[in-house]
Amino acid sequence: MTYEIRTLNQISPLGLERLPKETFQINDAAENPHGYILRSYNMHEMPLGDRLLAVARAGAGTNNIPIAKCTEKGIPVFNAPGGNANAVKELVLAALLISSRKIVEGADWVQTLSDTADIDPVVEQGKKAYIGPEILGKTLGVIGLGAVGVLVANAALDLGMHVIGYDPFLSLESAWHLSPAVKKSDSIEEMVKKCDYITIHVPLNDKTKDTFHAELFSVMKKGTRLLNFARGPLVNTAAVKEAILNGTVAKYVADFPEKELLGMDNVILLPHLGASTPESEENCAIMAATELREYLIWGNIKNAVNFPNCIVSDTTKPRITVFHKNVVNMISQIAAVFAKHGINIDNMVNKSKGDMAYNIFVCDDMPADTAALEADLCAIDGVIRIRVIA
Repeated sequence: MTYEIRTLNQISPLGLERLPKETFQINDAAENPHGYILRSYNMHEMPLGDRLLAVARAGAGTNNIPIAKCTEKGIPVFNAPGGNANAVKELVLAALLISSRKIVEGADWVQTLSDTADIDPVVEQGKKAYIGPEILGKTLGVIGLGAVGVLVANAALDLGMHVIGYDPFLSLESAWHLSPAVKKSDSIEEMVKKCDYITIHVPLNDKTKDTFHAELFSVMKKGTRLLNFARGPLVNTAAVKEAILNGTVAKYVADFPEKELLGMDNVILLPHLGASTPESEENCAIMAATELREYLIWGNIKNAVNFPNCIVSDTTKPRITVFHKNVVNMISQIAAVFAKHGINIDNMVNKSKGDMAYNIFVCDDMPADTAALEADLCAIDGVIRIRVIA
């Protein structure tokens, strides 16, 4: 079978090379492709065609993709966690410095001196306005200890900072990579009372939106420097504006321009540069294309935001994959259908994530005509989608 793939943004050729031409056709005019690869393109108003099997985001955030709609149709949405982590980490480290040393403001002021005849004495007098503290010995709070947060925390330690981390959902993999010198906080409220700098590295969803709100700013240490290189709405705009005006936030540096904050003193807004490196774009494209390839060819799921990881090693035997609601008695009903059609299961993996579950069944054989088998499986209450991969 040949799978038709449409790219919705410019994707690194190094990524697309992971989709072999004998199996995949890249067609950017396809109206009903089997898969999409994209970066920041907004898919929310796009129809999801009946052939669409998967969406792959060459980046970490997926708020530009209709996750709920995809889940209802049994369409995994892949992302590339960690693919741009180093790029974001480096920009966060730069933000730590520009939030302290008034580097941007000083550089902007020097540009105004082009008509000054004797520049040296003016510079010596004027530079006093751009004094800022060093970060050595200061305390950095890192909210979210995933791929980016761990790198930032460890790097800040190397720069001589004290680091406090907060992440109630710290994964085992992240814990392995996190320096034991990072202190842990049980709550954001306790953390913000102690930190000179705070950086945010959590995904945006209904629970994390407005994480930084008026109440949290009210208990924050005065003169804190706040960095947001995760997602704009994690920080409530009106609340941070007030915190800047009353001195709670000494400097706000964000990678997401908010119109209400433009022109404000002590605010530096960047045009979403976090992942804007050639290395990051290549890494994310390679990850996204590889995830898409593994799913379409083998049914394997890794790094889907809406379905569990579920992988069965390469085999020559046919497979049947089943998306279903995570409720009791599903496996026995599916097995009964297999028995009805004389199919012996060689291997199976069943995984769940919240309300959804996914199965890969490796079978010894498959009927020549699978239409009746597919119909019986789809007739089971709770089954969302099935694929026969022969």
